[in-house]
Amino acid sequence: MPDASHVAGIAVPDSTLAREATDLVRTVTSDLIYHHSRRVFLFGSLLGRERGLECDPELLYVGAMFHDLGLGEEFRTSGRRFEVDGAEEAARFLRSRAVPEDAVRRVWTAIALHTTPGVPEFMEPEVALVTAGVEYDVLGIDYERVSADDRAEITALHPRPDFKRRILAAFTEGIAPKPETTFGNVKADVLAHFVPGFQRGDFVTVIENSPWPE
Repeated sequence: MPDASHVAGIAVPDSTLAREATDLVRTVTSDLIYHHSRRVFLFGSLLGRERGLECDPELLYVGAMFHDLGLGEEFRTSGRRFEVDGAEEAARFLRSRAVPEDAVRRVWTAIALHTTPGVPEFMEPEVALVTAGVEYDVLGIDYERVSADDRAEITALHPRPDFKRRILAAFTEGIAPKPETTFGNVKADVLAHFVPGFQRGDFVTVIENSPWPE
């Protein structure tokens, strides 16, 4: 069994803040989301090392752990994108522990933008690496940039049985009650595949049907 404090050469933060974040996420989410979130931190850290990015590992950890919290049942009537719900929960958690506002902003942004490709990679390392970890674990982007040995060590500690099907089901369950929040983002693809009768918002139609007379 791998050492949970050091995985694939990455030190997992063990501060009071990190432990409290772990305990909260472990309590309110499923094993699926918990293990995925830990892998996001580990893969994001490895990709950051490979890219020469230096980040605050504690902030990266909190961003990774909270990034899918907004899929929870309590947020399904919020009317907001699940990414924003997760970002708001992380900000509330950090502020309640007197974390400086600049750090809160970075974590909020990392979570809010983690499904917006093409933007986070140009922002602060914590923002870039939450997205990189998500893209690695969910989409397999840059798959070969992490060694087979490191992948094996991470997935031995945080396994991903039937992960593709189960994470798509989690996305569908979390987002289907508020389909309007998928306008202009990748989660519209999820509902198009798994929710009968779902109609995508169409950017061109919105422009053509706007109240402007010209």
